Amino acid sequence: MNYTSDDLLRTAKRIHNTKRTYLLVDPLQAKHIPVSSKKSLEMMRTLGKMLYRKYPEARLIIGFAETATAIGAAVAECFPDDCVYIHTTREEFPGDFICFSEEHSHAVEQKLFAENLLEYIAKSKEIIFIDDEISTGKTLINIAEQLKAEIPSSTGKQFVAASIINRVSEENEVRLLNSGIKTECLLKLPFGNYEEVVRDIEVSEPERLETTSFDYTALDCPKIPNARTGVKAGDYKRAVKEIMESVVKNLGLPEKADVLVIGTEECMYPAIILGEVLEDAGASVLCHSSTRSPIGINNAENYPIKSGYKLASFYESTRETFIYNLSPHDYVIIVSDSKSGFKKGLEDLCAALKKVGCGDIYFLGV
Repeated sequence: MNYTSDDLLRTAKRIHNTKRTYLLVDPLQAKHIPVSSKKSLEMMRTLGKMLYRKYPEARLIIGFAETATAIGAAVAECFPDDCVYIHTTREEFPGDFICFSEEHSHAVEQKLFAENLLEYIAKSKEIIFIDDEISTGKTLINIAEQLKAEIPSSTGKQFVAASIINRVSEENEVRLLNSGIKTECLLKLPFGNYEEVVRDIEVSEPERLETTSFDYTALDCPKIPNARTGVKAGDYKRAVKEIMESVVKNLGLPEKADVLVIGTEECMYPAIILGEVLEDAGASVLCHSSTRSPIGINNAENYPIKSGYKLASFYESTRETFIYNLSPHDYVIIVSDSKSGFKKGLEDLCAALKKVGCGDIYFLGV
């Protein structure tokens, strides 16, 4: 399928970010804007199939947190089962990591779990990085240089930077190639002055709600392998799909139920797969997730972010996150891989869902 800028590109205005005042919003990504899980996965798998045709011997896919975690997993699905998928993270947990900076971001450091990375690299002809959008390539050069410094055997590998949208200038394309990085994408755009596009847009901040305890139903769920530490693509796909099929069967929602599925920050792929399973079962489903990105609100017809709420993070209660473009649904299923500390975030999200008129709320801790 051929995708155009009408399909994949909306422009929003960031708040509290002096490095980059705009955000390119992909309405099919299931991040900031609710969308059919099947449509979202179709886009992601289109990129995956293209990459597999070009790089059939690649066995290491690295997704960038937080917005490309699901894209990377869906791309890895399209490779043989022994392909390893791992995504970067900003969360804290024990282990050895390679750290690098992310340009233009409100979170300037990402980490790549380093244990077993030497083995993964040795088994892959190419190393494929996955992002939602590539603008300058500086983040990619940063991590490529860090990998070469800490794992010298990666120096001889072909690096591939793949994204949904690529708007890297010719000059920066040359810099990437000089660093040993080829680029691939679904949609190539000119670099463009998006600072100018959003300059005169008047925006308001997402709303902070006063929260109390809200009713929700906790759902039992087996543990899903952790893609932050590396998973085999085939095992990961099967595990997530089987778990979500079991959840849907046990939940027993009415036929053609109206369902909203919400992931939390880096936990996007399991939520989107749950949405796909629900759609296959006949439900009407929209899916998106909470995010660290603070985006301005504007109700204008052509502006993509029309409402938003501030939430405590499910992973760190003192961290602020956001959910955008909520609307009323009969059923909501929240999917999170937070191990603890999610109570305040869950209460905040439930408050926002109830304010917009949503019905029964379920919490699936994966």
